Amino acid sequence: MGFRGGRVPASCPPGFQGRYTVQPGDTMFFIAQRFGVSLQALINANPHITNPSLIFPGDVLCVPGGGPPSGRVPASCPPGFQGRYTVVPGDTMFFIAQRFGVSLQALINANPQITNPSEIFPCDVLCVPCEPQCRMPVSCPPGFMCRYTVQPGDTMFSIAQRFGVSLQALINANPQITNPSEI
Repeated sequence: MGFRGGRVPASCPPGFQGRYTVQPGDTMFFIAQRFGVSLQALINANPHITNPSLIFPGDVLCVPGGGPPSGRVPASCPPGFQGRYTVVPGDTMFFIAQRFGVSLQALINANPQITNPSEIFPCDVLCVPCEPQCRMPVSCPPGFMCRYTVQPGDTMFSIAQRFGVSLQALINANPQITNPSEI
């Protein structure tokens, strides 16, 4: 009978960054690097993990304080960018680039505050470029709000609801969007 994970600490002491649920492929070393803490500090913070070499998906770890005191934030994102994205545990630059449909190099170039793209941390804020360019209407029809920048998680339906217009009216006002389900 194999162990399936799910070991959870009773509580994490004050001053900790929070809890992290182990994902497939994680190691204590990788998690310590991800959060900018020493391996020994992570091991010491998790006495419920009796063998640090054997962690399983579903185990929950307390993540001690450490790492960057706060996220690295760009001074500003240039005009024409899709927007900002706040890094969450488990993110990589490659994953974020894929998520937003931009090249890894474009994402790296847009974020000079990240000196080592292999080391991003939760709470880092990234500028997400448009590539090759954002789809913007040439002009807005009379009576329409001129521009809205689509945010991560937005759908045409959620945008229509936010601005109190019908989905069809929003689609009709944006003929440059050829597939409304892929914004």
